[in-house]
Amino acid sequence: MVKEHCAGIVLYIDNGGERRYLLLRHRDGGHWSLPKGHIEHDEVPEQAALRETREETGISDIAVVPGFRAVSRYQFTRGDVPVDKDVIYFLGRAGQRDVRISHEHTDWQWANYQTALATLTYDDTKQVLHQVEQFLGAAKSS
Repeated sequence: MVKEHCAGIVLYIDNGGERRYLLLRHRDGGHWSLPKGHIEHDEVPEQAALRETREETGISDIAVVPGFRAVSRYQFTRGDVPVDKDVIYFLGRAGQRDVRISHEHTDWQWANYQTALATLTYDDTKQVLHQVEQFLGAAKSS
């Protein structure tokens, strides 16, 4: 079994008082997910998340929100090789709305919470988004 360690950012913008989350559609398989990628040997997870998000979206103006961290773990098969993958997600507010997707993706959208939940393909990613909503809701009420 191959172990993979990745990091990503749940990226959002404020759209007239409503949060919108950035979703990416992957070229391989067409699934909808969040920006993420492999942690390089010389990176800490937050650095990898920022680099991967910049590479996949063209967005570099990101304010990481302190205090949020979620981990998603899942297994899948790549060819005949089983893969055990963990993804550490951070939360970031984008300072720009323009997106330039990488060759890895075919589409993107800024979606409100309900649309994002309905659009995201995998349950583990939906759970991360739910944790973000709870975190931001708790932060707003305190």
